[in-house]
Amino acid sequence: MQSTFKIWAKNRELHLAYLEKYTLKQLNKTPEGFSNNLIWNIGHIVAVQQRLTYAISGLKMNISDEFFEKYKPGTKPTGNTSQAEVDEIAVLLAAHQSTTKADFEANKFINFKELTTGTGFHLGSIEESLEFINYHEGMHLGFMMNIRKFV
Repeated sequence: MQSTFKIWAKNRELHLAYLEKYTLKQLNKTPEGFSNNLIWNIGHIVAVQQRLTYAISGLKMNISDEFFEKYKPGTKPTGNTSQAEVDEIAVLLAAHQSTTKADFEANKFINFKELTTGTGFHLGSIEESLEFINYHEGMHLGFMMNIRKFV
């Protein structure tokens, strides 16, 4: 699992770089032909990670219900994200990886319930879920690499 967490840390570092490099206007811009924007993708990976680790294990997510509802699968940006919310997303993005790793090492995810994702991935354990999170976050990083060309 060390390599899973190592890859995840790098994923999060790459996502954080977008928050540092792009203006609020650029983060919020949904280019023509796209259904979301840079900041939505980042908020989305935070929400999905919390669902696929904490919620699926019967634990309280480290995000508000409102945050989850705004960025959960199947949503799209509904308006401009404020600078305060971007700052919150940056904190969550940076903190959750280390918090989740510590909780994993403390065996807090013992009540993990199997799940098949909307894309058909069967997650039978917390380990599989953490590995899927790397795939999911990498996929959204790819989307963001395309979006950045148009903002």
